[in-house]
Amino acid sequence: MKKGIHPEYKEITYIMTDGEERKTRSTYAGKTVRLDVDVKTHHAWTGARQNLIANDQLNKYNKRFSGFTPKK
Repeated sequence: MKKGIHPEYKEITYIMTDGEERKTRSTYAGKTVRLDVDVKTHHAWTGARQNLIANDQLNKYNKRFSGFTPKK
């Protein structure tokens, strides 16, 4: 690796949505990162479909294409 071109790694703290703090190393300029979504709340990891229902995308899709029938 070339010297002097890579960012410096330093210890930072991630604050999860429930307030839990975890320390790691990163090139991030700040000292802390407060997460809006993490593995405890994101539907991809929890298996919940709350996001689709909450923003009503599935209902909008069904309403828009409810009368659609393919031609034979």
